[in-house]
Amino acid sequence: MRYTTNYDIGDRKRGQGINEDSLSVTVFEQGHRDGYLGKTRPPRIRERANSPAPDEVDGEGDSEPEESVSDDEETDSGSAELEADAGAEPSDVAAAIGEAEADAEAAVAETGEAVGADERPEDPDEGGDEQAGAADAADERPEMPANRSAGVFVLADGAGGHDAGDVASYIATTVVAENLAPVAIHTARCHPEEFDIDISPEVLPETLGPEDIQTGLENAIIKAHREIIRYADESGTQSYTTVVAGVYAGGQLHLGWVGDSRAYLVNEAREEIVRLTKDHAVVEEWAEQGEIDDVEAHVHPDGNQITRALGGSGHEDPDHAMVEVDTRSVRLFAEDTVLATSDGLIDAQTDAPELYEEYIGADRSEEMAETVREAVVTDEEIRDVLLSADSLDDAATEYVTLSNERGGKDNISVLLFEDETLPPTPTGGVPVRAADPDVDLSERDTVIITED
Repeated sequence: MRYTTNYDIGDRKRGQGINEDSLSVTVFEQGHRDGYLGKTRPPRIRERANSPAPDEVDGEGDSEPEESVSDDEETDSGSAELEADAGAEPSDVAAAIGEAEADAEAAVAETGEAVGADERPEDPDEGGDEQAGAADAADERPEMPANRSAGVFVLADGAGGHDAGDVASYIATTVVAENLAPVAIHTARCHPEEFDIDISPEVLPETLGPEDIQTGLENAIIKAHREIIRYADESGTQSYTTVVAGVYAGGQLHLGWVGDSRAYLVNEAREEIVRLTKDHAVVEEWAEQGEIDDVEAHVHPDGNQITRALGGSGHEDPDHAMVEVDTRSVRLFAEDTVLATSDGLIDAQTDAPELYEEYIGADRSEEMAETVREAVVTDEEIRDVLLSADSLDDAATEYVTLSNERGGKDNISVLLFEDETLPPTPTGGVPVRAADPDVDLSERDTVIITED
């Protein structure tokens, strides 16, 4: 599993505001025996040769994941990309697979990315014979086992300044992560058969299904909601935040969210992007009802109005306060990258009101529509940034840069993760994973997804 995070205050607020976004990541990596049975490292690991070294990544403001380490369990932390291989020491790996793999391990140390010897870019200063020899050696190397990965991410976008939004987003990311980390680890623990371990069901914890994990997400987010209200009551402030949270385990991503912070999925094999969440926002409702078109939705003056959030003014009973949480689960594949982001990426354009008036004044002409699309950040552009990036770190940095180039209207936070140990994307049909699929359900073919 690899992941990275990045965030920025936004150019418009730089020097005169604060970053009210908050982000937390908890990663559980477990290795045992020969690794995750049946899920060996794929023969082709995406080459991202230009990935910066971890100490060169702009990690300002990156949240530190929680750590939990035991004999058979490893949790690695940091804002750079992560990939752990269990069951062998570096020296053992080098001895087993020769000099070519040793060189690849050195590349991992320098870049934070796993690059196979047969995948390194050609260097005109190095001999072609040496490159060919390394490729031959790499072709003969044994398959490396992949760890079992599970994790939790939480992203929150607060509103109200230092004494309100800043605190609200902090409470949201810490409380939700604290309650969901055990859920992710519990889910992984329920399946020792993946390491060919035979344990009586009486000894194992109860298996959690998607509905159970979604309930865990809902309960964790409601608990954060109540804690924010408790803070608002004690401090006399109006404290609000959005939240989008995910539990990744067993090849599935389970999501819960409130507000307009989003989760996307980009699939490299199909070169497509889908939104995994639906905004709780006025503009989203109008677009869904057909009252405005997609161009207006990008620049509508009411684009900052959300219909649901965590927290409040403190007038509710913090022990019984409730908030409606949307939840869902989706299957992930090896070529998928998940992106969670605050609205600072989508609503980066500071000239949105003027663009809206020009678009309406031009009678919604296609020419003006194209002008608007070029000025804002579209889903297609979000997809293209990720597909063209050499690394997850590069993509995260480019999202921040893109947001600021388009106006830097608000704080921006991004998290990306992927797990190449998962089964590949089916060549035929795949499950519809978009939160609001643009397909006629009556025309969908039945898709059967097996564990293989």
